[in-house]
Amino acid sequence: MKIGTQDQAFFPKDILEKFKFIKACGFESYEIDGKLLVENVEAVKQAIKETGLPVVTACNGYDGWIGDFIEERRLNGIHQIAEILKALQEVGGKGIVIPAAWGMFTYRLPPMVSPRSKEGDYQAVSESLRYLDKIAEETGTKVYLEPLNRYQDHMINLLSDARHYIDTNQLKNVQIIADFYHMNIEEDDISKALTQQKDYVGHIHLADNHRYQPGSGSIDFIRHFKTLLQNNYEGYMVYECRLRGENEAEVYQESLRYLKNCLAEAGSTSESQ
Repeated sequence: MKIGTQDQAFFPKDILEKFKFIKACGFESYEIDGKLLVENVEAVKQAIKETGLPVVTACNGYDGWIGDFIEERRLNGIHQIAEILKALQEVGGKGIVIPAAWGMFTYRLPPMVSPRSKEGDYQAVSESLRYLDKIAEETGTKVYLEPLNRYQDHMINLLSDARHYIDTNQLKNVQIIADFYHMNIEEDDISKALTQQKDYVGHIHLADNHRYQPGSGSIDFIRHFKTLLQNNYEGYMVYECRLRGENEAEVYQESLRYLKNCLAEAGSTSESQ
């Protein structure tokens, strides 16, 4: 398993310098913003060539959710996601992370009554995924469907919810992205959920229980890394977190060292059994 990162505010703005900085920090991939990729494909190609740091995945960078309440916005979103998948193909990337929606509605806060039925939710998300599944097949990429916690999305909260969409729509190029922060809120047991859906999990997002950097909270990363190793997970794990601490660059490096130690310990205990 390899560890990558999304962008952070203290990273360089220049694309090549950003790649150099991320690699120097010790990360093994860069999860790029989709819009940044589409608008700078050639610069990204050059940065990959010069640094050897791969762009494996994209996240964000489009307008309109795949489960958007507004149909025009949903269609605009999936067409933009399709362009990101095509750009990922150009740079050798694997796929894009997408939730059903983020911050659009939650049953946990007023008004607590959705403007659309659950059947309407299912239809909208399914239509989007079937379209993107075809684009992913054409581009040799994947769509990583992300369950979010109940306060940020009302449609897909558990890994099993994401699996339901994949199975019922017979999607061949859609996998689950498992985010430790969201799973800490929604799943009864992170490791159990990872094992139950091990044949569907194709990507991982990392943060601690409060969405800050790993190692600053209460999640047992050694246990869950051991589970991933036992499940023969061979994909990437990517930082998606806020930072807590006075020196952001310093705490980020400390967190990466911590996670690499967790991964090494999980590997050693797994081999000894």
